[in-house]
Amino acid sequence: MRGEKPVKIVVTGGHHTPALAVMAELKKRGNFQFHFIGHTTSVEKRTIERLKIPFYNLKTGKLYKSGVGELLKIPFGFFQALGLLLKIRPKLIISFGGYLAAPVVLAGFILRIPAVTHEQTVVSGWANRFSARLARKIFVSWEESLKFFHKEKTVLTGNPLREEIFNPVGKKISLGRDLPTVYLTGGKQGSHVLNEVVRTALSQFLEKYNFIHQTGSASVFQDYQKLILLKRQLPKLLQKRYIVQEYFGEEEIGAVLQAADVVVGRSGANTVSELAALGKPAVLVPIPWVSHNEQEENAKILADRGAALILSQKELSASRLLAALEEIFRNFEEFKTNAQKAKELIRPDAASRIASEILAMLD
Repeated sequence: MRGEKPVKIVVTGGHHTPALAVMAELKKRGNFQFHFIGHTTSVEKRTIERLKIPFYNLKTGKLYKSGVGELLKIPFGFFQALGLLLKIRPKLIISFGGYLAAPVVLAGFILRIPAVTHEQTVVSGWANRFSARLARKIFVSWEESLKFFHKEKTVLTGNPLREEIFNPVGKKISLGRDLPTVYLTGGKQGSHVLNEVVRTALSQFLEKYNFIHQTGSASVFQDYQKLILLKRQLPKLLQKRYIVQEYFGEEEIGAVLQAADVVVGRSGANTVSELAALGKPAVLVPIPWVSHNEQEENAKILADRGAALILSQKELSASRLLAALEEIFRNFEEFKTNAQKAKELIRPDAASRIASEILAMLD
């Protein structure tokens, strides 16, 4: 395939981390030109454009628990997707799930452009099930997900993980080793709920732990700005224990995860997969309003194996988070051993498996 005219592929969906891994694998094995359809307001736009991949903003709506205004966006999203596909004329669509991908897959189906889709979560949502009906191939991350899809076209591949988490490329995180290190993240978008818990008791956290904090960049709450201001008001000793950023990029995240003894965060599919792959104990706070309670089910993958504790958002407070961290560090060797065993759940060749399936389709 090398030396020939590049094969155009549209990549879309709500999970850009596995998308990056699959695109990188395909690049090693063929001559491809990728086009990414996503949200302009999302973090992935910066990442995708840094890779010099064309990025297209899609304005569509959600079906799950949505009002009239959101529902009216769905047909607009479909016609916009149709126009983009007519403009790009790809040979294949790769979907990485979510409501954003559904109109693109549907438009491709009408234009007879084949699609494959990857399911990251244990429980499949409405949009992913819809896309799966139209897709030629369905790739799933967990054995428990197989029951949701057509047996003949579903392949258990695992969840592709970014190489940067295993091989840090940036400088090491400079924190004292006299205290354990906690990394708190609300994912690429951040979590105001988690940020507020930290803000209300920042000095208490820093008396016991080094703290690395990804706030997200939501302008509505200005969490990052508030926490930077609060950091400046702390004693110098506590300031040195606190690293806060809106987002840790691909060149930084490996060093962050390497430094962390315990991770606090949501329980999206990619977060859970990366924690399992790295053998990191965690405190997980599932988002309660997501489709089919999927984050709770994701969190149970680690919690049921003794590698994580689950805190419900409804009962979340600074004191409860401090108590959960104290429990993990009091029994750290047990949690660490269980977290290491969770590595068995991960298929390290997931990106390679998906790339092989795609290449077989394109031949």
